[in-house]
Amino acid sequence: MKIAIASDHAGYRLKNLIKNHFKEHDFNDVGTHSEDSCDYPDYAQLAGEEVASGRADAGIVICGTGIGISIAANKVKGVRAALCTHEFMAEMSRRHNNANVLALAARVTGDDLAIKIAEVWLKTDFDGGRHERRVEKIGKIESSL
Repeated sequence: MKIAIASDHAGYRLKNLIKNHFKEHDFNDVGTHSEDSCDYPDYAQLAGEEVASGRADAGIVICGTGIGISIAANKVKGVRAALCTHEFMAEMSRRHNNANVLALAARVTGDDLAIKIAEVWLKTDFDGGRHERRVEKIGKIESSL
């Protein structure tokens, strides 16, 4: 799977940990590339555009709380970013919401839990069915803006 991955300075270490843990995936690291202070919206947009364009199958974005970077990623048309703080959220974001970007909180979620969340998220498929109608409605809201 081709995964766009991005972080700000707070998520830089966790981003590298995830890339090293999931060697079976092809990561397109769109930044940041250091722990120097930077702005998360810049990197959320880059990752989101990779996913929305189809150049990546999925995305992972990381900042300190996961909140800012998930909000920014969701501004990219076609992105459904989900901030997940435990495995059940990761599973349901994929099964029911067809989330295509996972947001993680580097300063809130421990490394082991973050890896488990990403593992669940990456292996879970969309259920479709009644959930498809709801995801389509999200797209209609986005198109009306």
